[in-house]
Amino acid sequence: MNINPITQVINMPDGSSITLETGKLAKQADGSVVVRQGDTMLLATVVAAKEAKEGQGFFPLSVEYREKFPAAGRMPGGYLKREARPADYEILTCRLVDRAIRPLFPDGYMCETQVILNLLSHDENVSPDSLACLGAAAALAVSDIPFAGPVSEVKIGRIDGQMIINPSSAQTEQSDLDMIIAASADNVMMVEGEMLEISELEMIEAINFAHEAIKVQCAGIQALADQVEKSKVKRPFEPEAIDEALYAEVKAATYDKIYQMTSAGINDKHKRKEITQEAIDSYLESLSEEELAEKGAKAKSYFSKISKDAVRVAMLDCQKRLDGRAHNEIRQIWGEVDYLPSTHGSAIFTRGETQALASVTLGTKLDEQTTDGVSIQKKEKFYLHYNFPPFCTGEAKPIRGVSRREIGHGNLAQRALKNMVPSDDSNPYTIRVVSDVLESNGSSSMATVCAGTMSLMDAGIQLKAPVSGIAMGMIAESDGRYMILSDILGDEDHLGDMDFKVTGTRNGITACQMDIKVEGLSSETLAEALEQAKQGRLHILDKIEEVIAAPNADVKEHAPRMEQFTIATEFMGAVIGPGGKVIQELQKDTETTITLTEIPGTETAHVQVAGIIKEGVDKAIATIKGIASKPEKGEVYEGKVKAILAFGAIVEILPGKEGLLHISEIDHKRIEDVNDVLKVDDVIKVKLLDVDPKNGKLKLSIKALTPRPPRPEKKAEANEQQAN
Repeated sequence: MNINPITQVINMPDGSSITLETGKLAKQADGSVVVRQGDTMLLATVVAAKEAKEGQGFFPLSVEYREKFPAAGRMPGGYLKREARPADYEILTCRLVDRAIRPLFPDGYMCETQVILNLLSHDENVSPDSLACLGAAAALAVSDIPFAGPVSEVKIGRIDGQMIINPSSAQTEQSDLDMIIAASADNVMMVEGEMLEISELEMIEAINFAHEAIKVQCAGIQALADQVEKSKVKRPFEPEAIDEALYAEVKAATYDKIYQMTSAGINDKHKRKEITQEAIDSYLESLSEEELAEKGAKAKSYFSKISKDAVRVAMLDCQKRLDGRAHNEIRQIWGEVDYLPSTHGSAIFTRGETQALASVTLGTKLDEQTTDGVSIQKKEKFYLHYNFPPFCTGEAKPIRGVSRREIGHGNLAQRALKNMVPSDDSNPYTIRVVSDVLESNGSSSMATVCAGTMSLMDAGIQLKAPVSGIAMGMIAESDGRYMILSDILGDEDHLGDMDFKVTGTRNGITACQMDIKVEGLSSETLAEALEQAKQGRLHILDKIEEVIAAPNADVKEHAPRMEQFTIATEFMGAVIGPGGKVIQELQKDTETTITLTEIPGTETAHVQVAGIIKEGVDKAIATIKGIASKPEKGEVYEGKVKAILAFGAIVEILPGKEGLLHISEIDHKRIEDVNDVLKVDDVIKVKLLDVDPKNGKLKLSIKALTPRPPRPEKKAEANEQQAN
């Protein structure tokens, strides 16, 4: 069998290389490419239906990214021992690829298209998510599917001021930014990432640096496609022809109504929806039954574009937003903290018709979020979950698990906040933030960031700085007019040309997410949008600080008290006890939760003690420290009598550490029967006289703590002197 794979090597600006190969694997797909960098290999495939389904009203594109456990020489967990539902980070990778490629399919293309990306081999020094879009775009390029590529993505890090292309996981840990940028050879299309309070100029510098690397990748994709005969003639695609007469008729009946509604500036999305619906309904009611059957569906489709055009033109003409605001004006804001009495922290953040209710739960090390995947193994002490129920938009729809959108929005908010949550001893807690969106009219993820900040401060978490978020938009027309919009509405997101979410503190940006729907967004326009976003972000921070100016000094009374310290690893077994008996009894007795974790590369173990009752926490700590302490010769201890013997008593001076108090060491005078002076459970002070070097046995004494009384003759002499 003749196999003649076609390969293309991409030499990156940093000296690394990426190899694209097609014609060897998955040849029945419309397009398939293996991407390799180091020992990381992804198989990217694409298949598209030849025809659209009848009545298809949207582009049915699906992107799936899966990591196979054999890629890292590992077995899947669980009873079934096979790959299960996609993990959150796999879904997030799908979203990154989808957002980069979706805008480049032709307008009106409705054929079902599926991109599948499989991680076949994993190199810990090469992050597969940085290659996923490259693979998808290459598979599309070598196919006959119509697509306005090439496009690609790169990951950018920065260590000590030096930009790095596609950093490894270890390098990302040291980096002060972690961004993925998607672009064609000409235009940046998508940005997402987190940063350590960087400036707007630094962010633009990172985007431009990434774009130069992407241009090299796009050239490599095109060079590969040029070698594939199939890719040279794309399958015929003709968008449905527009009925010019009908289009003009619908426009004449509806355009002015939408223009007037926009220029009036109505601050009620339901009222705007009613006016919009009434405009098309009025036209449809003017048609006969035969005309309605013939023209109705097309008329509704045309109205969607006509109303979008009317809104955009009216906004630029009147310099006024749909709800009447100026282009840089933020909607009215109100907030409240400590709203939920039983949570460890809570806050409501409302901006216009968008509202988020955030709650904080403080937990122990046992509550850490564990990710055990092929390319990612980590534990997170801080995580955020975002919920978007249908009632928040006034809809009734079935709830079928967590959506990809909820995972994506929650991840953005988590990345915005996590670097401002202290990770040192000032924060021993594992923290879970839950944001429930109760109302939505645009920018619910940014409302989540604001509500999350307030709820963490209410919970007594000493944030390094409060964080706020804002969603920016833009409307640009072919005549050169454009308007950058602060705090966009849902409708402005839908009809606009940019959705740019920016979060940050007063000192800089902590996260961003940008999708651009137009070509040729200049660096100058991007800088203008970022500066406008900064002003909006600072305004929102002012509003947050009017509600809660600083984190509460302490956690709430019903929140767990948490203490942490270290002990030598040699004492871990003693603290745990046989079969966990010691630690289980201690937790039950003190009503605490205790975790012990060995610190890799050291001879110490991390101990965390959590409980609602302070006395219980203190007792547990004292007990553990006692068990982990070495008795010191010459030290004085407060011990408890555990047993009475004929020749003395057994005394516990530290948890699990007992010594012999010989009858001769109880008192300077002679003791005939130990029971005359001591009883079981008596608490006494003793001095440690000696530790047997062979067996570690302890020799205790009470009389060593008291002065020896004078001998009888000395006592008589003393009495005589006193009498004289």
